[in-house]
Amino acid sequence: MKKTWSMFLFALFLAGVFAAAAGRAGAQEDPPGRVARLNYIQGSVSYQVAGAQDWVKADPNRPLTTGDNLWADQDSRGEVHIASTAIRLSSMTGISFLTLDDRTVQLQLAQGTMEVHLRHLSPGEAFEVSTPNLALTLTRAGQYVIQTDPGGASTTITVRSGEGQGTGGGESYDLRPGEQYIFTGTEELTYDAQPAPGMDDFEEWCQSRDEREDNATAAHYVSRDVDGYYDLDEYGGWEPVADYGTVWFPAGVAVGWAPYRFGHWVYIMPWGWTWVDDAPWGFAPFHYGRWFLVGGRWGWIPGPLVVRPVYAPALVGWVGGGSFSFAVSFGGGFAGVGWFPLGPRDVFVPAYHFSPRYFQNINITNTRVVNITQVTNVYNTVVVNRQVTHINYMYGGETNAVTAVSRETFVGARPVGAAAMHITSEQIAGARVVESAPVAPGRNSYIGSTATVSTTRPPVPFAQRQAVVHLNPAVAARQQQTSQGTAFRAPSNPGGGITATSQQPQTRPGFRPFTPPSGAGAAPAANTAQAQAVAPQTSAQAQAQTGEPRSMRYTPPVKARDEMYDVHASSGRTQSKPQPKQEEKRAEPSRQR
Repeated sequence: MKKTWSMFLFALFLAGVFAAAAGRAGAQEDPPGRVARLNYIQGSVSYQVAGAQDWVKADPNRPLTTGDNLWADQDSRGEVHIASTAIRLSSMTGISFLTLDDRTVQLQLAQGTMEVHLRHLSPGEAFEVSTPNLALTLTRAGQYVIQTDPGGASTTITVRSGEGQGTGGGESYDLRPGEQYIFTGTEELTYDAQPAPGMDDFEEWCQSRDEREDNATAAHYVSRDVDGYYDLDEYGGWEPVADYGTVWFPAGVAVGWAPYRFGHWVYIMPWGWTWVDDAPWGFAPFHYGRWFLVGGRWGWIPGPLVVRPVYAPALVGWVGGGSFSFAVSFGGGFAGVGWFPLGPRDVFVPAYHFSPRYFQNINITNTRVVNITQVTNVYNTVVVNRQVTHINYMYGGETNAVTAVSRETFVGARPVGAAAMHITSEQIAGARVVESAPVAPGRNSYIGSTATVSTTRPPVPFAQRQAVVHLNPAVAARQQQTSQGTAFRAPSNPGGGITATSQQPQTRPGFRPFTPPSGAGAAPAANTAQAQAVAPQTSAQAQAQTGEPRSMRYTPPVKARDEMYDVHASSGRTQSKPQPKQEEKRAEPSRQR
């Protein structure tokens, strides 16, 4: 069995290499600058990662992205954040992330009730909720409640604030604030419009969650687009530190605690290895900003207050070199993987594919100290000229900062804290790269070794749910290569659109065969000579042949101000009494599709 599984992993690795080689002529895109996070769980909430058939008990710090699914079971609730936007799930509610990138958020509401508080919508961005009979496009920041019946025959939309547009049955409908709309039918829609009713228990809970975010002290120091800022007040405090401004210090951490030491690694495409922390506050400080050791305490320094800082899978450096995927030898017979948190003056070098602009943005939006000249110098040194040994990291030689585990612990997504090795200063000084092959993910790398198969799952698999879409979902192409599928129907062409083959889940207990996302058999395209041989050639790699430095055109990020976000809308909600139902009528479309 062990031999069979090893051959399977090796086959996945080769598949990833060949897939990368096949795409050599095409240009790779930068990974998204934002992800989703299930930050609050009440009752029983489970998730299903892209490519898997099993539902597992939700991990609140595991990032979610295109292709992932969420389910809140009976008498349960969940809260998801995508940057500053809050998405709340009521009992017996399931959603799927059809598209999640820098410009588009597209969710499928398979069944149940969800509230969306869209705090900020930049020009050119799209936010869509697909239901079984209607595609809802949110056109302004505001608060929206969307409900679908289990049979998929009707959708109810309450616009507390903001504006939207519904598309279905070949027609579109303008949705105004303070109104509730009930759309019935599929091929031909009828609707009932009336003043929005008073808030129920679910919306009252949503309002209390909004007030928690509105009043967070951390919002004075952290952008509201940094998910998890609202958790920091409860678990630590802010103190001024010379040269670094106001720094957040976690409270109640264990003796010997260090950033990126208590949690585990998972493999999430397209970023690759991603840190999942154990702490309830452990999202923002491990995907944004920098860490600083002062007076024997670790403090987190957020980046500048800007709109949409760029998410990182883990802001760490790797012992033995600048590559994310190298194993290292520490001497004394121990070979494994070691890392340390980046300090405020360290420049982050991603291991996955990135453009010069992405490299600039992920650094200048996540540290207040590093300037564009430093970023450009590191880019030319490491990426263009490949001189990784010339980088001096703030904590690369600190024994209390470096964490190291065996290769098996790392790849197996096992808890790091209990397995961390004691590393001496002599071992760190002598650390060297001993293997140039990527650390390929294993079966547990995608979900985690401690993940528990959940018995709570949607009564009807999402793969069998129809979703009306206005935008072309990114998940459709991925699902055509996996065992899942969802019938997507274009609202202006009933019965047509995009269809992926749907298959019934297998019935045997435990984890079922896992189909990794496309190209996930090998580690991401790292900035290494081996990765260069199989990955599309970037402009930086082309310049590496000549060794010519590259200058970056600096584009400062947009500064964030509270007035740019829908922060205090909850206090302005009107709790009007429910109005009598109006007579059902044919919709008068705003314009024909």
